[in-house]
Amino acid sequence: MKALLFDGEQPQLAEAPEPVLAEGYALLRTTLAGICNTDLEILRGYSGFRGVLGHELVGRVERGPAAWIGKRVVSEINFACGRCLMCERALGRHCPDRTVMGILGSDGAFAERVAVPVANLHAVPDGLSDERAVFTEPLAAAFEIAEQIDLGEHREALVFGDGKLGLLVAQVLAYFGLSVLAVGKHQDHLAILADRGIATTLLDDWDPRPSDLVVEATGSDAGFALAVSATRPRGTFVLKSTVAGKSTLDLAPLVINEISVVGSRCGPFPPALAALASDSIEVDGMVAARRPLSDGVAALELAGERGCLKVLLEP
Repeated sequence: MKALLFDGEQPQLAEAPEPVLAEGYALLRTTLAGICNTDLEILRGYSGFRGVLGHELVGRVERGPAAWIGKRVVSEINFACGRCLMCERALGRHCPDRTVMGILGSDGAFAERVAVPVANLHAVPDGLSDERAVFTEPLAAAFEIAEQIDLGEHREALVFGDGKLGLLVAQVLAYFGLSVLAVGKHQDHLAILADRGIATTLLDDWDPRPSDLVVEATGSDAGFALAVSATRPRGTFVLKSTVAGKSTLDLAPLVINEISVVGSRCGPFPPALAALASDSIEVDGMVAARRPLSDGVAALELAGERGCLKVLLEP
């Protein structure tokens, strides 16, 4: 089958072996996949991954339990052991023996077919297009903030970063009733939020007033420092960025101002699917391009260009 492989040096379109279907797994034919910033960081050395890239997908089940055959699905990305203490606590994303689709030890979705655990599957509601459903995984990561923090204790939030994740986070916080101010560098990106009634400002125009809840989704050390400086003493700082480079950060303000730091990663799929199906979250305007898998290398280059939002791959 055709797949977009990374060998540690360069991505390349190549013939890859068909996925091996282990017990408890299903075989999906990928219908649409999204390029994530994490994929781009892997190309820069993040996680040391080698293999088929990609973890945001919509697919149809070709092999597996009879009840799933032919269904249109999305899949959670952490492949957990199901037996350890973390798994018993329903925290499979922290399973010490886990693999992660297209990120750690398991081939990903930039291929014609991919094998995933049946336990990770979620059916896509009728009427929800593939183009919207492919945002389920990153939107779930935005919804994770509501799993970690009691948003009812906050009236306002400040979101730094107007890339794909920052735009989703700002919308999710507004979805839960918070007054959100999104700070970014791209007026066209911020316009997506403004059209939804969310307050925005360019970084150069931002009036630095601190907030009790600050989310950092800039993907940079500079963004981290700026976001920390915007967090009120005893406020909550949510860190969403994952980057390849080693960071040199001044942690003293976190101690001095007694700021609670929340690392936030993957999240729940059901509320993300529900929000996409009800059009509560805008994602259509975030699609910058749609390319065939055969143009996958060029699509990765496009996705890495400054200011580019979501690029979709169609095997």
